Amino acid sequence: MLTDLPNVLTLSRIAAIPVLVLLVAIGAPSTNLLAAILFTIAAITDYLDGRLARERLQLSDFGRMLDPIADKLLVGATLMALVGFGHLPAYGIYPAIVIMLREILVSGLREYLAEIRVGLPVTGLSKWKTGFQMAALGLLLLHGNGARVIGLSWLHPGLIGGTLLWVAAALTLITGWDYLKSGLRHVNAPKPAP
Repeated sequence: MLTDLPNVLTLSRIAAIPVLVLLVAIGAPSTNLLAAILFTIAAITDYLDGRLARERLQLSDFGRMLDPIADKLLVGATLMALVGFGHLPAYGIYPAIVIMLREILVSGLREYLAEIRVGLPVTGLSKWKTGFQMAALGLLLLHGNGARVIGLSWLHPGLIGGTLLWVAAALTLITGWDYLKSGLRHVNAPKPAP
């Protein structure tokens, strides 16, 4: 189970986090580029692990539990690194806060609902939110000088990444509200007799 390819991909996302943070901390143009590449590869594994698990019939409770944790750890650490090392554009802290708060809210909600054996399925809009979020963070990791290494500074990754981060934050609010409403329905539902 632990060595199934989907679980290995999920674990690789967690293993990438300290390397990613170190690359951002170094802050050289080449390390910013490497951080963006590493993050992009990790984001692709987020897509692949679930798909491979379904195709290979390797679905497991371990994978189902670990996948959202790995996603939240990767996104949270990347956002904190971008904030901590000053790689966010002006006012970028606000969508970063919204995204972090929503991740904590949904995690807590899922934990509570798991205790009463209720699942909180991922919605289609939530997948779009993740896509925008991953694209934004990958571009923001280039932090201008990383883009210069490969001749893409004209692309303005900070501007595009910052805009995508705001779009992700808006989708985050919408999906967070949807999850909260869905969760509250179960919280307020009458409890079955033991």
